[in-house]
Amino acid sequence: MAAPGCSAPRLWVQVARQRVGTPFTTVSKPFCSAAAASRPLDAQRLAERLRAQKQEQKTKKVPVPTNPVQQRVQELVRFTQQLQRVHPNVLAKALSRGIVHQDSDLVVINKPYGLPVHGGPGVQLCISDVLPILAKMLHGHKAEPLHLCHRLDKETTGVMLLAREKEVAHQVQELFRTRQVTKKYWAITVHVPVPSAGVVDIPITEKEVQGQQQHHKMALTPSYRMDNGKMVRVRMSRNAHVAVTQYRVLSSTVSSALLELQPVTGIKHQLRVHLSFGLDCPILGDHKYSDWNRLAPQKLSVGTLKKLGLPQSKARHIPLHLHARQLILPALGSRKEELSLVCKLPRYFVRSLSRLGLKMPSQDQNRDHETGHLGEQ
Repeated sequence: MAAPGCSAPRLWVQVARQRVGTPFTTVSKPFCSAAAASRPLDAQRLAERLRAQKQEQKTKKVPVPTNPVQQRVQELVRFTQQLQRVHPNVLAKALSRGIVHQDSDLVVINKPYGLPVHGGPGVQLCISDVLPILAKMLHGHKAEPLHLCHRLDKETTGVMLLAREKEVAHQVQELFRTRQVTKKYWAITVHVPVPSAGVVDIPITEKEVQGQQQHHKMALTPSYRMDNGKMVRVRMSRNAHVAVTQYRVLSSTVSSALLELQPVTGIKHQLRVHLSFGLDCPILGDHKYSDWNRLAPQKLSVGTLKKLGLPQSKARHIPLHLHARQLILPALGSRKEELSLVCKLPRYFVRSLSRLGLKMPSQDQNRDHETGHLGEQ
């Protein structure tokens, strides 16, 4: 609303000038400059300003760094920020491009990096927010929202199941709960596990970490400990959860490895905890579980940093290299055969494999070349 006693005299001056044949101009100093300055922009002026800002952003050229280290940092920052600050319709469209399977019951997407599944403190946009929009894009404006069948961590990429009906979602969730779904993850690790294949069977619980930054982490609670050279069974904490992970090395160098992980149980951060504290092989880019006492960027060897093209000061930009590679579902409903779902690796994951000298199994390399959508981050 215009300030009283300001717009009317200004309009009178403009009309008077028009009557005497003078060009239409606005006065340089209105009678109520303070009130005018506090007036909100009208719709037309606001639209013109927004258009000008957008045009300026389009024409503004972002300088391309010539330093290869700066280029690598810029590349990783772009990966980690992708799809985090977009309009819900844009996110839904991006997820639709990442669909790897559709049938009458399920929609399967390749979850991007850095995108939370559920809302929470500090979360501006998540997958559950856009499921109604995605359903309408795929099945028409009268479609019911899609339903989440399980969850992946914000930093984890890969196979994500969505159900078209709530009843189907409950059936799939029951398959996960009763461990009838085979889950296979791929991870790049710092260090190489010994032996090259095995099972980690160590319970996990959540603990408070005392230090410079007080925080909580999932931690190992072994059933046994050494006492004077003898192995003694320890009473299991009532808050501990049974956690079992199968692993095998697919490729390795002196200082890093590509692992296939098959979690038998589904405890929070199970793979990250088992690898870091159970095998002393933290996942590349795991800035939370690489050190028990600190919350700080992962410390990497000089050789690894050189291969990745980064200084230690920029290690915080390395994303978590954990990918939900494959899900195998048993027969469900009208489907009489098991369903195998595979998602290709994100582009940053593939580039890290190449830089570290790790090789993808040949059959999986061919399959990745032929399939995959949104995973190319």
